[in-house]
Amino acid sequence: MNEARRAAGWIKICGMTTPEAVDAALAARVDAIGFVFSPSPRQLTPESAARLAAPARGRALCVAVTRHPGQALLDEIVARFAPDLWQSDREDIDGLHAPQSLAVLPVLRSGGGAPAALPPRLLYEGPVSGAGEVCDWSSARGLARRTELILAGGLDASSVGAAIAAVEPFGVDVSSGVEARPGIKSAEKIVRFAEAARTAFGERHDARVFKQEIST
Repeated sequence: MNEARRAAGWIKICGMTTPEAVDAALAARVDAIGFVFSPSPRQLTPESAARLAAPARGRALCVAVTRHPGQALLDEIVARFAPDLWQSDREDIDGLHAPQSLAVLPVLRSGGGAPAALPPRLLYEGPVSGAGEVCDWSSARGLARRTELILAGGLDASSVGAAIAAVEPFGVDVSSGVEARPGIKSAEKIVRFAEAARTAFGERHDARVFKQEIST
């Protein structure tokens, strides 16, 4: 990833269920979109997710989002959906067999503790995915100093700026915070979230550059 993209921050919109949501996320130029395969108002089959993801291929990472799937479901997701990235709790990633070519994004949850050795990149969120629960920003900030942390949990356009300032994450992830109702995304909220996140990431980058300039 080039430095210009890093300065803008990494943005993921999770829980795609409609073509309109996919179109809005692509129009907002987000880095990744997530498709949920676990019990949720956003749950999809691998076949329906593959159809929804078709316009996004090559334009945004298409992420398979699971929690405690069986091996058979993971195999079906890989075969029928062909994700660019698999996001799941770290015990799932450690316990199941995925193709070596499949990139993974381990999930750590607020209050659950963290291993001594962290992966190069992880997603940090509240105890329940997609519930709109804010995670522990203080713990997240500590982890963000040790790895590339993607912050999730209770974010929306009004709170993402404060979250980025407090945690200084590599990226942010949102689902319920850009919905018109559970499971149905709002195109307007997606755009507003992406704009607010980019503004906050840009301000953080500018502040760092300023500090570096005055210290030299």
